[in-house]
Amino acid sequence: MSGARYASLLWGQIRHNNRLFWRTPAAAFFTLALPVIFLVLFSVIFGDAEWSGYSFSQFFAPAMAVFAAVSSSFSNLAIGVSYARDQGILKRVRGTPLPAWVYMAGRICSGVWFAVLSVSMMFLLGWAFFGFRMVWANLGTALVVFVVGIATFSALGLAVCAVLRNADSSPAAANGVFLPMAFVSGIFIPLDDAPRWLVILGDIFPLKHFAGPFREAFDPFHEGAILGWEHLGVMALWLAFGMVIITRYFTWDPRGE
Repeated sequence: MSGARYASLLWGQIRHNNRLFWRTPAAAFFTLALPVIFLVLFSVIFGDAEWSGYSFSQFFAPAMAVFAAVSSSFSNLAIGVSYARDQGILKRVRGTPLPAWVYMAGRICSGVWFAVLSVSMMFLLGWAFFGFRMVWANLGTALVVFVVGIATFSALGLAVCAVLRNADSSPAAANGVFLPMAFVSGIFIPLDDAPRWLVILGDIFPLKHFAGPFREAFDPFHEGAILGWEHLGVMALWLAFGMVIITRYFTWDPRGE
């Protein structure tokens, strides 16, 4: 099969998954609307706070962008693929001429597309209504952080799916992992004065190493290196861990069979 044919199949899968996303109001709400609500509420509450002419959203919009991006990749894959497996869709895909990797790549690329859309929405809303300003000099670094972070959380989303027994538990499992991680990673509030054990706990998980450099890339007061090897190293370790879990435990057949 030619490369053009594979590209056509992949594009078809991406479009199909995009349509499925918009037909699921709960997924669209938690992925796109909820981060917007957080951005608006926090910006209104703390809108009067400024640092040398920069608004609160200058520091909060990138954090919400990461929150939305991880929801688009991690949560959507963990939940969506789990339901597709329980409904027998994955098993049927394996029985068709469509290569399995094309189907899964379509799922992942669709999640990446909504992650890009979510980040763009956060920045556009922040700029239009709350005084957010782009720091164009650091855009390349932000893109590197985004690519590595999305790859890591896509793998972890599929890893969560791999270990679940049924799809009914996938929303609780995905949100039960993601939301506490968001709090200990400083997504919603800074943890500068938090207990030492909480700071160390956040350092263990990849979300802090995704959100921290991404936020610093848009911090006009940040000095020095933004993306250190410790951030890339932690995310790479979690990416490798996710791939190991997927390779060992992921199945295309419903667990009940």
